[in-house]
Parts: sequence; C-alpha cells; structure tokens
Amino acid sequence: MGYPEDVLAPGEQLILHRHPHWKMLFWPIVTLIVATALAGFAGGLIARKTEASARSALLITVLVVYLVVLGWRCVAPIVSWKSTHFIITDRRVLVRLGVLTHTGIDIPMSRISSVQFRHGLFDRMLGTGTLIIESSSAEPLEYDDIPAVQQVHALLYHQVFDVERGHAGRGTRDDRGGYR
Repeated sequence: MGYPEDVLAPGEQLILHRHPHWKMLFWPIVTLIVATALAGFAGGLIARKTEASARSALLITVLVVYLVVLGWRCVAPIVSWKSTHFIITDRRVLVRLGVLTHTGIDIPMSRISSVQFRHGLFDRMLGTGTLIIESSSAEPLEYDDIPAVQQVHALLYHQVFDVERGHAGRGTRDDRGGYR
C-alpha cells in the first residue's frame, strides 16, 4: 500500500488525491533551460579563450555554480511540489506538505461549514485555482493551485452534504471524481 493509502483509517475510502497544479513548476523549468544555456555558453567560452592552466579551475567553478542554481531553483521546488498532497476521503480532507519538516492538517467532513473556490482569468485558462474551506477554525483555510478546482469544489461540497445527511460514501463517481 502506497501513500496516501497508508494514512487512511480502517474502512476509510480515498476519493481524491492531487498534487498542486503544474504551474508551480513553470519557473523551475525556465530556470533549468536558462541555467543550462548559460553554463554551456560559459563553458564553451572558457574552453576557447583561456589558457590550459586556468581552464580546469574555471570549468569546475561554472559547474559548481550551475549545480547550486539547479539545486536551489529547480530540484527544491520540484521536490516540494511532489511532497505536497491534497487528499479527500469519505471522512475528511487531508493536506500534507514538506520534505524535512512535514506538516499536515486533517479536517473532518462534519466540521466543514463552507466550501468556496476562487480563480482569476489566468488560473481559469490553466484549469487551477484556490480552494477555500471554512470549518470550526478561526480562519478559513486556503489551498492554492488546486488542479480542476471547480470539480474539486463540487466533489467536496457533495461529500460534505452527504455526510450531513448521513449518506457518506454513497453515490456513483464519474471518471473525473465528481458525482452523478
């Protein structure tokens, strides 16, 4: 059994598991392309224009700078994206994030009082948005970059409504995770 199934309680059913939208990876990919081009250009320039005695040290410096930039601006955001989970079960909403410091929040369906979504023009074009969940906590919880936020909103709303009426886990889900 893999994640997130291993965090479920006995008898709890997984309804939806998503990572943030891929738009979070746009700038790391741009950074990868630009850094690779710059490192290649610098390496070629060093190989042509410098003496053999200084060439190795300069090429190693370019390589080290390139690897630091990749680790900081590319690998770290990708690992962060991959380790962020938005999960809906028939009993609760779970959010897990972090690599070294793992953070999580669980919201029982019975405690959710309101579900909203927000997305601007750019988010609508990409099919993403912010999901806002109001529960018994003081402040509403906002989760950015949820893919297909309107469908997730509808799914969560129906799940909360079913829990309130005592029909949790009933209904037929369609192929996009919504109810028919």
